[in-house]
Amino acid sequence: MTVIRLVLKELVGMFVDDGNLALLALILIALVTAAVKVLGLPPLIGGFLLLAGCLAILLESARRAARDKAR
Repeated sequence: MTVIRLVLKELVGMFVDDGNLALLALILIALVTAAVKVLGLPPLIGGFLLLAGCLAILLESARRAARDKAR
């Protein structure tokens, strides 16, 4: 049972290294999806918002990692 738990933990760790990054990306996707479906935002603008939002989240995550590594 311990081996299975360890394997699952490593598998999740491969895809979710930074939990905050993953959570913010999921929130961004949910917000943009709601804006496109409910508010009638054009899908092209929704795609641009996803791109810009993901890049901003990735940049912040990289800054945080660099700051933590410098300490």
